[in-house]
Formats: sequence, C-alpha cells, structure tokens
Amino acid sequence: MNVLIVRPDGIGDVLLSLPVATQLRQLVPGVRIGFLTSPTVAPLLEHHPDVDYVRTIRFTDPLKELRLAFSQGVEAAMFLKPFRRLMWAAWMAGVPIRVATGYRWYSLLATRRIYEHRSDFLKHESEYNVDLLKGLGLCPQPVSQPVLTLTEAERAAGASRWSGLPSPRVVVHPGGVSARRWRLEQYRDLVSTLTDRGYGVVLTGSDQERREFGKGLSLPTAFPSGVADLMGNLSLRELMSVIAGAHVVVSGATGPAHLAAALGIPTVTLFDPRRNNLPVRWKPLGTGAVLRPDVPTCDKCIGEVCPYWDCLDRFTVATVTSVVSKVSEAPSALTVLHL
Repeated sequence: MNVLIVRPDGIGDVLLSLPVATQLRQLVPGVRIGFLTSPTVAPLLEHHPDVDYVRTIRFTDPLKELRLAFSQGVEAAMFLKPFRRLMWAAWMAGVPIRVATGYRWYSLLATRRIYEHRSDFLKHESEYNVDLLKGLGLCPQPVSQPVLTLTEAERAAGASRWSGLPSPRVVVHPGGVSARRWRLEQYRDLVSTLTDRGYGVVLTGSDQERREFGKGLSLPTAFPSGVADLMGNLSLRELMSVIAGAHVVVSGATGPAHLAAALGIPTVTLFDPRRNNLPVRWKPLGTGAVLRPDVPTCDKCIGEVCPYWDCLDRFTVATVTSVVSKVSEAPSALTVLHL
C-alpha cells in the first residue's frame, strides 16, 4: 500500500504526525509512506527511516497542482487535519481511500471517517493523529516519542557552532507564531543571567522574528561573551544540528521545542493559558519542564482588558533560570509547573 500522510502546516504539527508513519511501518508490511507538507517544513523529514518520499505544496497553489500531489500511485491519503482544498484535490485525483475526521461538511469527500472532536482536548495531538489509523482498519498502538535523524556531518557542523562557548549549553528561542510570547526584555535578561552563571547560549529564530522582536526595542549591539546570536542565520536542518548540541532548549510553545524533544534534548517550554494551547494536547514529547501561568484557562486572548493580562510575566527570569538549571543537571520526565 502507498499511503500519503497529509500535514502541510507547522513544524510541531508535522513532528507530532511522525508516530503515524512509525506505526504504519510496524503494522503494514511493505507499506510505502509519503508525507505531503510545506516546502518550509519538508527538510526535517530528510533521512527519516519511516518516510519513503516527501511531496510539497503551498496553500496558494492552483487546484490542478494540488491534484498532482495525490498522483503517482497514492492508494490512501490520511488527512491528519482536514484542509478542504486538499481533500477536493484528492477526490479529483481519484485516491481510493481518503481518511479524515467526520465532523466538517467537506468530510463527505472522505471515504472513511473518524468521529472524534479534537476540540475536546482529551489527549495529545499525536494520539489524535494515530487514531486516524483506524480508517485503514488498523489498531493504533501507544504513541512513542518522535525521533529525528541527523547525519554525522550535520552533527559535526552543529557542534562547531558551539565552539568557544562554555558548558552547559542552552538554546534560547524567543520567537514563535502560534502562542503568546514572553517579552523580549525577559528573554534578554534570561540570556544575561545564564551567561553570568557560566552557561553558553545560542540565540535562534528567523530573520522575520529578529525584526519583529526588535520593533520598539533597543537591542544590544553586542552580546556578552558566552552568547552566539544565530537568529536569521540558520536553515531548518542547521537549527536541528545546533539544537542537537545543546543541553537545554528554552522557548515558547512552538516548533523548536518539538524539534528538541525529537532530538532527545530536554526542554523548558513557556505555555500561555489559552485553551487551544493546553499542554495536554501540545506539550513536547520528551524530557524537561512545561511552565504554565497559574491563571484560569481562556478561550482566546482578549488583550489588556483581561484581568490576567500579565499572565506570562508570572514567569520571572529567576524562576526560568532555576528551572533551566534543574533540567540541565538532571533531565527527567516532562513536568508541568503552574506558576
């Protein structure tokens, strides 16, 4: 069987889809497994033992091009998130088996439907994903931690980025698009505190994130010794290689936290209190700590009119530094801390 897993969105979304490929490999002898994802995220799937091929699309592509993505012998398409235009494209391409959730009006385009509300937030995203294997007549297994693969050359190149920096080594990633963020001033103070305590720090993020976080703020022209600023200078594979050389990764609830977990690196992840960002569904599947403000869960952020608008300020630099220290010294099973 040739199965195409469809998940053309974020880094974390694709990473938490990998258990589907792993279980397919275990449960279906001789299966050929493909991923349909975005050009930006596709590189993280390189060299993965459970992925035989990768196809890429952009949401702005014409329907004719989207249809081609489902050609060349695809026998089953698994829509881990039911994007309407992609389901139309698979229907037009005549893919015989089309698996998706059953609660959207366009679920009629699926030939096999799984009726489960992810909005209930009853379990982890990876568990929701593997449950769609029932659409292929398979029995989902307990989810194992996703794993990413780096070549020896990539690991060596990543290690060279840490050359001259002290140990323990911490990646600080102040960006992200899917969650509210700790203020840049707090991240900067965290970096200063960590370097004062003898840590080596690498700053990561996209060039866009560098510009966004620089708005209205006078960024330092030079970081203290012990800091390497790589924001805007790393490809996705290079980011993975740098993370692989760290002892801890500090970030918001965003892609690099999931990259670190899949590379076996402990994480300190700062979650905001919105319901659609609950750790029960989106925590990294690895070791370390999740920090969540001890305030009521909210449906959406309503801004400064909220009485808990300062929710992320409850993560003090001293607290985050203390958690980083504990995680770097003795990594253990992921712990959720309400602060």
